[in-house]
Amino acid sequence: MQLAFFQPDIPQNLGTMLRLSACMNVGAILIEPCGFPYDDRKVRRAGMDYIDHVLLTRYASWEQFQEKKSRASRLILLTTKSPLVYTDFAFMPEDILMVGRESAGVPDDVASACDAAVTIPMHPPMRSLNVAISAAMVLGEGLRQTRTR
Repeated sequence: MQLAFFQPDIPQNLGTMLRLSACMNVGAILIEPCGFPYDDRKVRRAGMDYIDHVLLTRYASWEQFQEKKSRASRLILLTTKSPLVYTDFAFMPEDILMVGRESAGVPDDVASACDAAVTIPMHPPMRSLNVAISAAMVLGEGLRQTRTR
């Protein structure tokens, strides 16, 4: 399983999700451009020295990511716009879990290119969780379903 970050806006969230990737021993995919310089000190501050332990693959664009993505991997979008609750989804070990930009999610063409989309149900009128918290919740469920320990 891997975590993918589509054009992140907030460096602290990216750093937090890179730290999550390191701690859970899952690969990280950065689909650029970012809304900040990647070497931003805020990324390192949130990710700390854990960033040095992440297997990070960077793509300059969505198109480059699509060209290089393994056909064996499903791309699963975390979104507020899906009727499918993440705990009702059957994850597979090769899945790539993708979060969108904090400010706007992903464009419609990116969403339609995903193999599935899942959501985290929330109490109305709440709209969304922090992207790093969402990534942790869904990754945790995906790993629970697919890892044997």
